[in-house]
Amino acid sequence: MTQYTDQKGATRRQTQRGLTLFELLVVLAILTLLATLIAPRVIGYLGRAKADVARAQAANIAASLELFYIDLERYPDDQEGLGALITAPTSQDAQLWRGPYFKEESGLIDPWGRPYLYEVEAGSDAFTVISFGRDGVEGGEGDDADIRRR
Repeated sequence: MTQYTDQKGATRRQTQRGLTLFELLVVLAILTLLATLIAPRVIGYLGRAKADVARAQAANIAASLELFYIDLERYPDDQEGLGALITAPTSQDAQLWRGPYFKEESGLIDPWGRPYLYEVEAGSDAFTVISFGRDGVEGGEGDDADIRRR
């Protein structure tokens, strides 16, 4: 603060003025405009990021299933499911199991909080790891599209 003397010789302090209501409203309007322009893009990036994470997790699960196959010369059956990557199967070939092939069960949950589905094709050594995407329903497009890894 600075001091000055008026015409009568009295000393007064000069104070700084704060923001006026109009200036504050202008700043709020600018911030609102920026938020409406940026928010849809950020939300779009988050949706695509979850789909990318799901693809990467499905690829990791598929790689773990391949390691399981190398050790046991078969993929887990429908009853064992993906849990066979974490806990040893109770079948006769349990002594061949060198797992766990996946550290935590949380890795078997997709980014939308649902477990990955595991399907073994009957009569072949083929499998599919599936996430139904954001909507959790088979089919869909964009963020709702299914993610399948064979």
